[in-house]
Amino acid sequence: MPNLLLIESPGKLKKLGQILGPNWIIKASMGHVRELANDGEDALGFDLGVNSVECRYQPRDARSKKVLSDLLQAVKKADSVYIATDPDREGETIGWHLQQALRLKNPLRVVYSEITPQAVRAAIAQPRTLNSDLVAAGRARDCLDKLVGYKGSRHVVWPLNNGAKSMGRVQSATLHLLCRREREIQAFVPQDYWSVWVSYREGFKAFYRSSPKAQRQSAQDQAQEQGSEKESERVTSQARADQLVAIAQSHPHRVVEIEGKQTKQSPPAPFVTSTLQQAAGAKLHFSPEQTMKVAQSLYEKGHITYMRTDSVMLSAAFCESVRQYLQQHDPTNVPRKTTQHRAIKGSQEAHEAIRPTEVSHVPQQLQRELSSDEARLYELIWNRAVASQCAPAQLRKTRVVTQSGEAYWEARGQVLEFAGYTRYWNNISADSVLPALTQGQSLALQKAQADQKQTQPPPRYSEPALVKLMEQKGIGRPSTYAPTIKTLRERQYVELLQGKLQPTSLGLDLDGALETLLPDLIQPEFTAQMETALDAIATGEQEWQAYLNGWYQSYFAPALNQAQQQLRSRVLIPAPNGSPEAAVTAPSVPPTPSKAAGAKLTKTKCPTCGEAMAKIPSRSPKLKAKHFLKCSAAGCGTVMFWNAKAKRYELPYRQQSASLGPEKFTDYPCPVCGALLERYTYTRDGQDKVMLRCSLLENRRGKCKDVAFFQSRGEFWSPNFGTLRLPEPQVT
Repeated sequence: MPNLLLIESPGKLKKLGQILGPNWIIKASMGHVRELANDGEDALGFDLGVNSVECRYQPRDARSKKVLSDLLQAVKKADSVYIATDPDREGETIGWHLQQALRLKNPLRVVYSEITPQAVRAAIAQPRTLNSDLVAAGRARDCLDKLVGYKGSRHVVWPLNNGAKSMGRVQSATLHLLCRREREIQAFVPQDYWSVWVSYREGFKAFYRSSPKAQRQSAQDQAQEQGSEKESERVTSQARADQLVAIAQSHPHRVVEIEGKQTKQSPPAPFVTSTLQQAAGAKLHFSPEQTMKVAQSLYEKGHITYMRTDSVMLSAAFCESVRQYLQQHDPTNVPRKTTQHRAIKGSQEAHEAIRPTEVSHVPQQLQRELSSDEARLYELIWNRAVASQCAPAQLRKTRVVTQSGEAYWEARGQVLEFAGYTRYWNNISADSVLPALTQGQSLALQKAQADQKQTQPPPRYSEPALVKLMEQKGIGRPSTYAPTIKTLRERQYVELLQGKLQPTSLGLDLDGALETLLPDLIQPEFTAQMETALDAIATGEQEWQAYLNGWYQSYFAPALNQAQQQLRSRVLIPAPNGSPEAAVTAPSVPPTPSKAAGAKLTKTKCPTCGEAMAKIPSRSPKLKAKHFLKCSAAGCGTVMFWNAKAKRYELPYRQQSASLGPEKFTDYPCPVCGALLERYTYTRDGQDKVMLRCSLLENRRGKCKDVAFFQSRGEFWSPNFGTLRLPEPQVT
């Protein structure tokens, strides 16, 4: 009997099939297959005991039911079952869910961080059991996020009646960072100042300094202001600026101090998730979400190592291969010893940084087989990884101080004497050459001037800058940065304007309310403490059920009670009795009580309980109509939205998918993303027709929008992909 390898993404099927050959069956779970049920108190899907957590899991949707059914059949045909989900806590947790759902007694867990023959075969040769500590950390995160999201949304956010849909453990702390910066900008009062400078006929420009002590301090201040132009020490009045210009024009100038020193600048560390997102944003103008999608594709094709990591470590074998590459192609750039980089605090050192799987696969060689975005991102990763193992750059820095009367003037120069790592990753400013000068030399003044300027408010964060801040503050982990920003934008709490994230009035309103009602929960330091606790669970230092119960009893339950008391004292409308899922997953406004102002009962019956649906006015720009329907029955919470194309009210898409049976899905994979194709029925020219399309809504709106197979003469045909064919046996 063949061996069965269970993976997450269907994008890896082809590459793994080529590596393992026909004696293996490879099946993809399509990511998560189970989730906490939406039942029990506040639809949490779990019950908190004294020191226990009783979880109830269910398939995520109809597609997951279909996937699990197929996997059960594959298990029956296999000799041994290997679980090769992603090499992180989330992957370990998915592996545990597969073990539970498929009733696997002794699955073999294999972990690899690159899809290459050597790495995959080495992993299969040394399997282990599932790591119960990593699984515990994953389960704790799921419960913690649902506890905060569902209870917080239902008992704190919904009663605000301001249009906000949800809150979240990482989401709300990140929103607070953006809102705090926005309030700093709103409160900022610009101040006038003057930058005073002189230029000399000898060919350089110098800026005003009040004293030798101020010279050095000002230089340090300027170094901290990235991207700012060179300026003098700030002069705060027009009169003083005019006086300094007069001094410069009426007194002779001479050189009073010359400093020159040679410095070395070490190469940057290889990419981790956050720095990759920052660099791709700055150099390629990719959003964090786009960066991770492209990186996922590169990983699945076997070109880079796993892209969700916070470790800067590189394998000894890769470091040696880079050293050999440099000896052959760039011998002057070989360092005396292998470069080591300081680990990020709290990083998982068992992982590697993001790097090319083979340094010999230079970017130019792969351009033909990669898309434009893939080629650009791969080049970025290749250059950074190679640069991290190069010799330091050598710089000659010069500082010249001149004097006229009581005023001092400073000029700084820098010359790159040895490029080192900058041949691959240039993060050093262009040369600024000062002329050859001598101590005491007289200088000829060419011009003296004072430029009036204004202090600027702190800048808003770009998406890459926010990722960097989240990492610095310890909010979330590599896998959460991009989804968190995406959620904030989808909830309309922030919007991207001219490349910067700006909180909307709704986001500011929600953050202001949470700052009053749940002040601790939105503080970055508080969220970072929870991440530290999850890290302790992952290393076996903390029992997850005891932690979750303790955190809820000692902090969250009292905090919720206090928040509810504050809400009642403000005479706000009571929280609705609907299911939190309607608010968290529906692309609309949160459930509103049917007795709210403007609500009218309709003839439409609730598809869940049969009661009349109430018509609720809404100003949400995401709605096709200016209203939605909500069940009038207490405790139901079902919502429906108007589909203008179909001319009917419909459930949210996710609930539609969950209500459809497995027969909706085919056994054919999408030719673009690998997800199962679904049957879609439509009417044309008075006839009912069937087509096959990708079952993932988000992909249908993006990369899979051209996937459409039309029924014709007993088969399905696509103008883009031809006649539908059965997938190869070894990779289905």
